[in-house]
Amino acid sequence: MADSKLLVPELNEAETMGAETAHFEELLLQASKELQQAQTSRPESTQIQPQPGFCIKTNSSQGKVFINICHSPSIPPPADVTEDELLQMLEEDQAAFRIPMSLGEPHAELDAKGQGCTAYDVAVNSDFYRRMQNSDFLRELVITIAREGLEDKYSLQLNPEWRILKNRPFLGSISQQNIRSKQRPRIQDLGSLYNADSLRPEGGPEKPHLNLWLEAPDLLLAEIDLPKLDGALGLSLEIGENHLVMGGPQQLYHLDAYIPLRINSDESKAAFHQKRRQLMVAMPLLSVPS
Repeated sequence: MADSKLLVPELNEAETMGAETAHFEELLLQASKELQQAQTSRPESTQIQPQPGFCIKTNSSQGKVFINICHSPSIPPPADVTEDELLQMLEEDQAAFRIPMSLGEPHAELDAKGQGCTAYDVAVNSDFYRRMQNSDFLRELVITIAREGLEDKYSLQLNPEWRILKNRPFLGSISQQNIRSKQRPRIQDLGSLYNADSLRPEGGPEKPHLNLWLEAPDLLLAEIDLPKLDGALGLSLEIGENHLVMGGPQQLYHLDAYIPLRINSDESKAAFHQKRRQLMVAMPLLSVPS
């Protein structure tokens, strides 16, 4: 979302396209340097203590598996949408809605019969957890995403059948977890604030065109074409180590792009170019591509 303190004057109409590009790239490079300097004073991770919620029981080829669904206010919340809006989003694009989670390491435990089993702790945002308690739909969605996340992270094959344990909010002990102290890239606005006169498309969010190039061996730049927008207000941007996810206001746009490079998300920076109607992103790399 645009911050009025970050706005810079709109580029002069008399400037040439080459001058605009040079001005913009200079801005992004300077922003990356400033963030890199601030990196030394920012911890790379924060330790949290998830609070218990409920526990589900399932199994894998290795035996019984228990998943403690926990919560913490330190976990970012997902987008605030109604269940009807969420259903429509999932019908149109299952990747359009993400629930931030922290997936803990496996820990050996004993079940109620004294038999060995494996437990995992999965934490979501506390406010979202309280909302989930009153919605069977959200609860099952979280369980499904948590199971899929654990399968991907630990190469598991979990039984699709599961059940929630009664009167037992967790199994074993809930360990502290380290989460990355990652801030979303702030989106600067190179022009006027968002004042789009178009409504949300009936066919769902549009996938915008993405152009990527290496500006330097350790710097990846991106241009995302957003012709329906006049400014940055309402834009959201999430950058992972090799992933870029962008959402537009009123669900005009949605982009979920895999990037086969290791991105330093903590030092990434974004700006909206008002005249060209593009979101431009500078992404320093953790390792130089060979």
